[in-house]
Amino acid sequence: MVTITDIAAATGVSATTVSNVIHGRSNRVSEETVAKINEAIKKLGYSPNMSARALVSRQSKVVGFINHTMPTSDYNPMDDPFTATFIGIIEKALRENGYYLMVRTVTSSEELLALLRNWNMDGLFINGVFRDSFFETIDSLDIPVVLIDSYIDSKKCSNVGLEDRTGCYMATKYLIDHGHRQIVFAAPPFFEEGVVYERFEGYKKALKEAGIPFDESMVIQTELDYDSCLTAARSILELPGVTGIVATADVLAAGIMIHLRSFHKSCPKDYSIIGFDDLSLAKLITPPLTTVHQDMNMKGSIAVDIMLKKLEGEPLKHSHVTLPTELVIRESVSTIYTKQ
Repeated sequence: MVTITDIAAATGVSATTVSNVIHGRSNRVSEETVAKINEAIKKLGYSPNMSARALVSRQSKVVGFINHTMPTSDYNPMDDPFTATFIGIIEKALRENGYYLMVRTVTSSEELLALLRNWNMDGLFINGVFRDSFFETIDSLDIPVVLIDSYIDSKKCSNVGLEDRTGCYMATKYLIDHGHRQIVFAAPPFFEEGVVYERFEGYKKALKEAGIPFDESMVIQTELDYDSCLTAARSILELPGVTGIVATADVLAAGIMIHLRSFHKSCPKDYSIIGFDDLSLAKLITPPLTTVHQDMNMKGSIAVDIMLKKLEGEPLKHSHVTLPTELVIRESVSTIYTKQ
């Protein structure tokens, strides 16, 4: 079996330099040396032994991305364009630093612990958890954990999230400023201390500032799949006087728009709608969607940077990071009257 030492002997460089190139840490190695090492790897047929490497270094170079869902849920996280896009950003950043990403959906603490017993993961990204028994399990782990979009204040776990409340406040206020007063809040089922709950609070804050009474019938909780969006559209049609919709995800906004069209209702003529995330589809649908932008590339880059520093024992300037949101105005909102 060809080893790193064999590659080093064939190229006349140190084993450490060869290891750095193999693991993607070649920023301090000249292009000529990298090319020479890669040529030797190809010529000698070197293949890394991941199991042996993990035993020697006690590192697997594998970081998990965990989606936590309810046991009764049929929700497939990868159906959500936001989740799929964000995982792609995380994977690319880790790959460039010599790490591998494992994506797994779990429904319970027992499943998570079983996963960790069977796979020697160096760290975990965990998406959208609440303060419950599942989080207590996470908080007891002895590996680095970076939470994504969580509102749990933990000294042990880091977190990268958004100004969710501000984002939804801006979206709702924009509709109000364009004359809309009967405004639906469309969202997946949500709980206190969660991302969607924070967006809900932003929606209510904008209503309160405008003197618009909050009406529970204007809150529509639905999943993000095609059939659920159809049900949401039907519910909106049954609500008298509605002219505006704030959706907490672009995919939900797009789904509602499509189904409203099947009932011969159009946006923004009959209903003005605003999404959240600013995914690529927001620019592709008709009309292009006004939405709350979040910088997913920055979010993923910061999350990976925190993880790498934790893995390498480097000090962190900030363990909890909250990124800004901004309203991107396109063509899905109409003006009922001009506010004086």
